[in-house]
Amino acid sequence: MSFVLPLNVVFEIALLSTQAVDHPYQNLSVKVRIDCPDGSHFEIPAFWAGENRWKFRVSAPKPGVYQYRTACSDPANAGLHDQTGQFTAVETERSNPLLAHGRLCVSPDKTYLMHEDGTPFLWVADTWWMGLTSRLDWPGGVRSLATDRAAKGFSVIQIVAGPLPDMDWGDPRGMNEAGLPLNEDFSEINPAWFDHADLKIAHLVESGLLPCIVGMWGYYLPRMGVEKAQRFWEYLVARYGAYPVVWCIAGEGTMPYYLSKSPQEDAALQKSGWSEVMLHVRRIDGYKNLITIHPTQFGRDMVDDPALMDFEMLQTGHGDIDSIPNVRESVARSVVREPVMPVINSEVNYEGIMGYCWQNIQRWCFYVTLLNGAAGHTYGANGIWQMSTPEKPYGPSPHGRSWGNTPWIEACQLPGSRQVGLGANLLRRYPWWRMKPHPEWIEPAHARDPWRFAGAGIPGELRVFYISHLWDPPLIKSIEKGVDYQAFYFDPTSGREFDAGLVAPDAEGNWRPALPPEVHDWVLVMEKKGVIGEALTTHNLLTHKFLFELAWACLKWRYGEP
Repeated sequence: MSFVLPLNVVFEIALLSTQAVDHPYQNLSVKVRIDCPDGSHFEIPAFWAGENRWKFRVSAPKPGVYQYRTACSDPANAGLHDQTGQFTAVETERSNPLLAHGRLCVSPDKTYLMHEDGTPFLWVADTWWMGLTSRLDWPGGVRSLATDRAAKGFSVIQIVAGPLPDMDWGDPRGMNEAGLPLNEDFSEINPAWFDHADLKIAHLVESGLLPCIVGMWGYYLPRMGVEKAQRFWEYLVARYGAYPVVWCIAGEGTMPYYLSKSPQEDAALQKSGWSEVMLHVRRIDGYKNLITIHPTQFGRDMVDDPALMDFEMLQTGHGDIDSIPNVRESVARSVVREPVMPVINSEVNYEGIMGYCWQNIQRWCFYVTLLNGAAGHTYGANGIWQMSTPEKPYGPSPHGRSWGNTPWIEACQLPGSRQVGLGANLLRRYPWWRMKPHPEWIEPAHARDPWRFAGAGIPGELRVFYISHLWDPPLIKSIEKGVDYQAFYFDPTSGREFDAGLVAPDAEGNWRPALPPEVHDWVLVMEKKGVIGEALTTHNLLTHKFLFELAWACLKWRYGEP
């Protein structure tokens, strides 16, 4: 077999087993060796697709001719063993940033994420934990929600591709059109469940939204066991590894089941077990997609060896304003811990959960996270993470309480998502990856808790401050001599900008800006004149072009060709 495909585009190759095999998911494995144009090679798993069908998926990061050869654990199975072919990868113009710039990797200084071609990647995620169930309908619901998130400036979707949180196994709320992904004892896979999931995962990529695929919630491991968890993860790697994705090994990795009778023993087992699974995934994924784990607080505390992870996720609370100090402290602590790695705040204050955490808290969490050194932030809305619908509200968790039943179609229009996107697009105008926290640059007008303010920037070039409640302007300190700054206020609720004039520091290098038009929270930006401005990089231009094309395609899909 021979074919041609564009760089980074996924192509699926089918194989047919020539022998009947009992329980093929358990008893058979097929691996594929890919020989690259530069003489290197890597190996990927194939997956059982039902009946006598097997498949594997390929994509190519560089142009040239690739050769492949299969190896089956049963060499007598001629349809699966020693099947060969080649494909040629060619460069084409791509406006989708995920395809134009390649899959994600870690920056050389280990502080942020970037694409293979070196383009920095700002992680701004939405939380769709249960998005692969039938409560988020395909195609209408998925297309609508993905279009909304991409247009607002989101870049990642966190989504679970296995046993789900906030329920026990077998709960019908975890089903899609084909039922559940695994059987009751987790020994058999349901390929049809993943056929439906494939449509949604592929559409996220087509929309420019990177799937962060969570294997399952952490508390299933004591019942499943490490071996079955590894087998399940091999299936996920085979199905989705060729796409631009990142792997999240488990959600809330060491949190025991809500009603566990042995929580301490379960937590210890989960920590060691998920460490083994994480190591296994690293060994089998020839595409070397980045790996992390979603935590109860700090990701590195969920595994035996933090070096197994490529970046750290945090969870910093759902307590409204009371969570903000922990956001600041957790991010500031994590970015300096060894080993150094990019830090993502992956869960905090879902908008509307328990009747609070509204848009002001969403803004606060976003800026406190990013301006204290994190490489990304994840938004969430109650109603979206569990995909409530008007007809089928999610209802209670196993502990008997309900987090709230707002339908996702309403929750997706809560103002916090737009305001987080406004903040992300502001930061993308600048070399945000070079910015470092500088809390010493700002002094509030009144003695208040330091977590109410955040400041970061590049000395001599750029300063960005988040001021949580601006009654009197703060004092901006330590302004470099000989540097001429132009300042403006950015309204984080609307995206409007108001000129704050030239910065005129006193003899000590301090400056107090004038008041903005309204009393609420503001972002104050100071740019060195003639140096920064809006940086329309190749990445930004491609993103703008891609979003225009996506919006146009959606209009044609909805209303037909003009």
